[in-house]
Amino acid sequence: MGDNIMVKIKICGIRRIEDVYYVNQYLPDYIGFVFADTRRKVSLETAAMLAKELNPRIKRVGVYVRQEIELLTESLVSGTVDYLQLHGDEDAAYEEALFESLTQHGIDDPQERCIKAFRIRGVEDFKKIGETKCRWLLLDTYSQTLPGGTGEHFNWDLIQGIDREFFLAGGISVDNIERAIREVKPYAVDVSSSLETDGVKDKEKIRVFMEKVRAMKME
Repeated sequence: MGDNIMVKIKICGIRRIEDVYYVNQYLPDYIGFVFADTRRKVSLETAAMLAKELNPRIKRVGVYVRQEIELLTESLVSGTVDYLQLHGDEDAAYEEALFESLTQHGIDDPQERCIKAFRIRGVEDFKKIGETKCRWLLLDTYSQTLPGGTGEHFNWDLIQGIDREFFLAGGISVDNIERAIREVKPYAVDVSSSLETDGVKDKEKIRVFMEKVRAMKME
C-alpha cells in the first residue's frame, strides 16, 4: 500500500434492517451477507430485501461455504451481491465451474468478482494462495469447527511476501485495528463479531470502529 491510502472496511454478518440503517450512516466500503450455515445466515430473499435499502456506495459481498454454484450465480446475476466470497475448501475445479457459470450468465471477467478465503494456521497455508484464480484474497483464522467468525486472530507475523491485495479477517477489533493496519498493511479489514452485542450489530461499536479506522492513514 502506498502512503496516505486509506484501508477499506468490510462489515460482515449484516442480517437485519437495523444493520442496514447503521452501515448506511457510517458507510463502510463493503458489507457481507452470510449465506453459509452459521448463526448469521440469511436467505437470498432476505439479502435481496436488505440490499434494496443499502446505500449504493457500499459494495455487497455474499459469503458461501462449499455451496451450490447455482446459488452463487443467482446471487450475483440478480444484483443482490457484487462479489462472491468462497470461504470453504473450494478447489480449482469448483472455481472453474463457478467462472463458467457466471460467464454463461453474462458476467465478464468472473474472477474479478470472487474473493477466496484462506484460514491460516501456519506458514504452509500461504502456499495454497497461488492456487486460486480469484482476484481477491481474504486471510482468516483457522478453526476446526467454524469456517469463520471465530473472533480470534492468527499470527500476523506469518504474513509476508504476498503480492496481491487481501482482506484481513479474524479477531479484528477496535483494540487491535491500529496495529493490524500499521503492521500488516491489508487492502481491507473484515470485521464482524467485535461490532456486536448479544449477537447483533451494535451501532455505537460500529461508529467507534469506523471513526478510528477513518482517522488513520497507511504508513
